Order: sequence, then C-alpha cells, then structure tokens
Amino acid sequence: MREFTIGKNDAGQRLDRFVAKSLPLLPQPLLQKYIRIKRIKCNGARAQRDQRLREGDVLQLYINDEFFEKPREDNLFLTLFKPALDIVYEDENIMLLNKRPGLVVHADETEKVNTLINHIQAYLYQKREWNPKWENAFTPALCNRIDRNTGGLVIAAKNAESLRIINEKIRDREIEKRYLCITVGKPNPPQGKIECFLLKDEKKKQVSVYHRPVSGGKTAVTLYQTLESRGELSLVEVELQTGRTHQIRASFADLGCPLLGDGKYGRGDVNRRYGETRQALYSYQLTFDFSTDAGILAYLQGKMFQVESVPFREKYFPQK
Repeated sequence: MREFTIGKNDAGQRLDRFVAKSLPLLPQPLLQKYIRIKRIKCNGARAQRDQRLREGDVLQLYINDEFFEKPREDNLFLTLFKPALDIVYEDENIMLLNKRPGLVVHADETEKVNTLINHIQAYLYQKREWNPKWENAFTPALCNRIDRNTGGLVIAAKNAESLRIINEKIRDREIEKRYLCITVGKPNPPQGKIECFLLKDEKKKQVSVYHRPVSGGKTAVTLYQTLESRGELSLVEVELQTGRTHQIRASFADLGCPLLGDGKYGRGDVNRRYGETRQALYSYQLTFDFSTDAGILAYLQGKMFQVESVPFREKYFPQK
C-alpha cells in the first residue's frame, strides 16, 4: 500500500485524473476498476472517481508496486489492459502467434507501446506466468521477427532455455518456415530456387540484390513454387533456406515479379490500381523438423502449425 497526501497545488483535481497522472503505467480501465472495488481510498473511506480532492486528503492505493514506477521501454507492457493476441499454439515453454500486418514486433521510432512483444509480456504478466520482479534478467522474447506490414507466425519463448533452443534450431535450419505471397507477373520458371547476395543499406532500410559476392553482402537462398495465376497476379508459396532482411521481397523484385502492395520494392502503379498499401506476404506455416537434440522442446518434433486464413489469398485467390 502506498499513500499520497494532497498538497495545495493538487487540490481541486478529480481523484481519477490525479491518480492517472501520478501512475502513468496504470491502464485507465484498471484504474476505474480499482476505485470501484475499493483498492483506492480517500482518507480511509470509499473513493469516488469524480470527487474533488482537497488539500490534506490522504489517498491510500492498494496497487502492485510496478505501477508506481516511471515509464521505461521495458515496462510499457503494463499499460496494455487487454492484450490483443491471435494465439495459434501455447504451452509452458513457447507461444506461436499470428501477427497481424501493420503491427510492429518490437518498439521502433514510430511505436513504443502497441508492439507484439508488449502484448505478449502483458498477457503473461496478467496470467501470472511471468513478472519482471521474479527475474534477474530474462523477459519473454521473440525468437524470430517479421516486417511490420508482413503477417504471420512468430515464435515467442517463455523461458531462457526455450529461447536458447529455438534460436539454435532457427540458426541450424531445423525449423521450416513457409510463406504465401502474391507476385505481379508469373515467376519464370514457375518453380525454382533463387540464389543471390543481399547488401543492406542501414540508412535507407533497404537491401540491394547482387548475383556475385560483394563486401558486406549475405547469401540468400529462396525456394518457391507457383500455386496459381490469374491475370497478372500469381499466388506463390515460398520456403526460406536463409533468413535475410527483406529476402523474399527483394528477391522476387529482382526476378521481375515484385510483390503486390510492396511500397519499397514493388510497382506503385499496380499497387494503386489494386488499392494495396502493404506487401502481400504472409508467414503461414511452420514445421519443427529437428535433426538434433531439442532438449525440453523435443515434444515439438514433427509438429506443423498453420494459420487459419491468409486475407489476401481469400481476396485474390479464393479456394474453390
């Protein structure tokens, strides 16, 4: 329990607004709930959210200590009262989430609070499966990431051992990831392997494609097969052999078949004609294909997970 004594400069404010300013990490719905169930009192008595505070009033707040902290990047998850997650699979070690296009996975210069990792941490905190006060260093973490405007499966680790194993399996290519995308044009040949080198420009946040080794360039290997073509659009399934920044988007653009809706590597005229502002790319399927010991995650061997639907597939290539 913490107490606040109201001074001259705070007098006259509504109780709920004073508490909201004093505890910026406390979500507004939770604040109202705490007033309603008497976890926030004024002078030892039931408080009303709209009552005006007077100099000398004493507020008693029966609220978890973490809500009294100053906002930092590592505690902003507390402000998410209702975490919004599309959970494809969950057990005591990992979660598989279907990330919606438009949501960033980690905080960046455009978004600090509404991120996938904050929603995950808020969810586990509210389930009482994780609390930063219980840990020295570990926080639930993402094992892979996808672009803001790409949707699909992301793996989150609930403990340090799972994080270590999944990162190792991704590095050793023991987790198979498949994507669906729509290309403008028909890939030629309709099925094949794209091998190239990608060089990232950190300032532009864009990669260039090379067909010979270049200083700083990384090898990129992409397997693909065309599932269907309708007019100028093709539905393509992609399997990544390597996981480079913008690998699929840049590789298909170099092939002459950029992704529909891709504002960075695609065709603006075509994107505008279809009204698409996000690349038609979805990480839709994931298979655990362990060839070496997986420790506490051995039970996942051979399991395949897939999202229920891919919006752009239903829009342009509805299944019969």
